[in-house]
Order: sequence, then structure tokens, then C-alpha cells
Amino acid sequence: MITHGNGPQVGAQLLRSEAGSSQTYQLPLDVCDAMTQGEIGFILQNTIQSALNKHGVKRPVVTLITQVVVDRSDPAFQRPTKPIGPFYSKAVAEQKRSELGWNIIEDAARGYRRVVPSPLPRDIVELDVIRRCIEQDIIVITVGGGGIPVVERDGTYVGVEAVIDKDRASSLLATRLNVQQFIISTDVENVCLNYKKPDQLTLRAIASTELKEFLQQGHFQEGSMRPKIEAALQFLDQGGQKVIITNPEHIQAALDGQAGTIISHLNDGHETPSHHRVTAIHSADTH
Repeated sequence: MITHGNGPQVGAQLLRSEAGSSQTYQLPLDVCDAMTQGEIGFILQNTIQSALNKHGVKRPVVTLITQVVVDRSDPAFQRPTKPIGPFYSKAVAEQKRSELGWNIIEDAARGYRRVVPSPLPRDIVELDVIRRCIEQDIIVITVGGGGIPVVERDGTYVGVEAVIDKDRASSLLATRLNVQQFIISTDVENVCLNYKKPDQLTLRAIASTELKEFLQQGHFQEGSMRPKIEAALQFLDQGGQKVIITNPEHIQAALDGQAGTIISHLNDGHETPSHHRVTAIHSADTH
């Protein structure tokens, strides 16, 4: 299973929608999520299929537009915090707030920006379909951008204006399907303490209990490594065996225990690598 982020692409869709609003209908955020799942999924699916074909591997790849259930009573809906879309001047931002009911925050350096809720993922609507694909040895690209946020209403699912954290949604997917290994592919080779400071310390193999202590001590920042660490610990707490955090070029070496940050329940952080395990790969930063 492969998941991915979609922040830049959703921002671009919102810009297109706003720029063309005088000539066509505007797109709500949940529809933008669906469109970017298809856009990024197509690129990933095509690239992976080409690579498999090049190496003579006959294995299907599919992109699945995925809805993720959130709770309408989640406190996040009362405190929107997730910035989306472009920056605006104060005058334009106030106009958007008045006409469209947007929540706006100020970024002192760059202007004003819309914020939306970021509720916790509770369930994955297409979970059974994903499971069937895995059983048929199909590579599945799913839960893109954290999934399309939906709430249950009168027996149906309705899209909502929100953004689900992609790391937490990927962790939920891996947990629900009893995956053993969860890989978070990001833009650095390792998790570090005191990142980019003179006393920076690289974490390689680490037990989940020790990593949890570092998290509680405030070593990882929101909007950076913190959501990834929280997603990793959630996965391990729910029965997962191992999490790898590294960049794309070091994934294979990390699977062999030679690179990346490897988090497990074991004190030495290592297990014997196995190529027969189901693995979920989450590409955290898609540009």
C-alpha cells in the first residue's frame, strides 16, 4: 500500500478554482482532495507500473479514491488551525471572511491565509476494497492527502471542509489492515534530536518507549517531524512491529537495517528483515 501527501496540489486546485470563479463553478475542498488523489495517483501508478514492467514483474497497480470518516463533534471543527490556499492582503482576507465565512489567520511575514479544521481520522470507507486488493497481490495507492474527509449523515457519507493529517491517516490504514511494517518516506534520511543545531543527534535504531520520552520532552515540532513520530508511535501501540522513517533513496538500505531511523518495540530497534511482510509506504512529502 502506498499513500501520499497532496498539500501543494490542493493549493494549486484552490487557486485555479478561485481564478476561474467568474467563468465556472468553484470547487469545495473535499472535491479538490478527490481531484488531487486522482492526479497524484495517476503519476505514481504510471511510474510504478513502468518500473515493474522494466524489471519483468507482472503485478497490477491501482489508485483508489478514498474517503476517511471523521467525527463531526471533533473539537478541531471548533478550532480550525490548518492553513490552505494562497496568502491574501488584509483587505481581501476580510472580504473572504465576510462573504464566504472563512476562518482567517495572519502570518506576520507573508499576509493572511484561510484555515480549516484538521480532525482525527476515525475510519476508512473503502477499507474492505483495499483489503481485497492486497489479497489479490495488487499494489494499492490510497488514502491520498489523508483521505477525503467525510462525516456520516442519515446512512450516507457527506464531504466536509477539512484536512486530515496524512501521517495519522496512513497510520490508521496500516493498523486496520494489520500491517507489520510502516515506512514514512520524507525529505531527510534520519530523525534527529536538536535538528540543525550544533548538538544535533541522529537517531538510528530506537525503542518506541524511548522515542515516546523524547516526544514528551518537546524534541519534535508540529508541522515538521512531530506528526510523523506520533503516527509511528500510534501504529506501534496498536500492534505494528516496525516503523522506518527515511528519505526515498534510502528505503531499501533501511529495510536491510543499514539506514534511516528504525523504531520498534525491541530495545535494540532491530528485527530480521523479511521480504514476505505486507508493508505500507507513506510518502509524506509530495511535490
